[in-house]
Amino acid sequence: MNVTTSLRAVERFRELFGAQLQVGVPLSRYTSARVGGPAELFLVVNSAAELETAVETAYAQRIPYFILGGGSNIVVSDAGIRGLVILNKAKNVTFRHTGAGVICIAESGANLSALARQCVSKGLGGLEWAVGVPGTVGGAVVGNAGAHGADMNSNLRAAAIWEPGRGTRIYSNEEMQYAYRDSILKREHGKEIWRRVVLSAELSLTLADPQALAARAEAFTTHRKQTQPGGASCGSMFKNPENYYAGYLIETAGLKGYRVGGAQISQKHANFFVNDEDATAENIRALLAEAWNSVREQFGVEMELEIELVGDWRFEQ
Repeated sequence: MNVTTSLRAVERFRELFGAQLQVGVPLSRYTSARVGGPAELFLVVNSAAELETAVETAYAQRIPYFILGGGSNIVVSDAGIRGLVILNKAKNVTFRHTGAGVICIAESGANLSALARQCVSKGLGGLEWAVGVPGTVGGAVVGNAGAHGADMNSNLRAAAIWEPGRGTRIYSNEEMQYAYRDSILKREHGKEIWRRVVLSAELSLTLADPQALAARAEAFTTHRKQTQPGGASCGSMFKNPENYYAGYLIETAGLKGYRVGGAQISQKHANFFVNDEDATAENIRALLAEAWNSVREQFGVEMELEIELVGDWRFEQ
């Protein structure tokens, strides 16, 4: 997709969003791995309506767009991202009681972990698995985020999704075609197409004892701290292959602690790559290549990325 960001297009965005539109913003400050070059255009949106307007305008102006949420599960290239990066801060949340439980309607920029804690405090069960899980509701809907034996598939009732050239429509849970860390939207990653965009989600919750939920959430938090590294990382790098754990395969391949530049395969959990010395995105990509090749050579298993490589990557031959 060729980028031709005309002055006319930029002016159109300035008419609509004013100072919310910025130019050449470094993305390292907005990603959990703390790497990434500049966004050609950078726009902060604060509501689902603004998000819809932004992607509709970008599509009409033929400007490629990328939606940035919490900045986890992605590695932005050192060269940055051409076109428009939209930082999604649409975070309005409402609750509706039904006969069977409670429906939570959350805009896609809402922080998933904060939402889970809010539900726990209200005595609403079903989302406590997400306490401590980084990212936004929109990212979780796209990637079918999960932990502790549950995932978004178990919560999502429906999602409002903008479709390029068609507008917004409601997707049912079945239409999302959920699988392990996968969905119909996740399958658009890495393709040179205009992507669909999650605006908001309806999540099904149940009434439960707040103290019991808090204890369950605390147990999950403790387990996460014991098993996963802190600091700057993308989260899990590879999906778990069938019958294996990716971290176990990488560790058994002898790569725990393996370093390229300022990036290191974690000593605590080998499926986490940590930026602990001003790493570059290329350092992390080199670790990904080393882990993938070593596991393939030693065990005959071809791991699939859970994270997405975003931006202008120039791979060496």
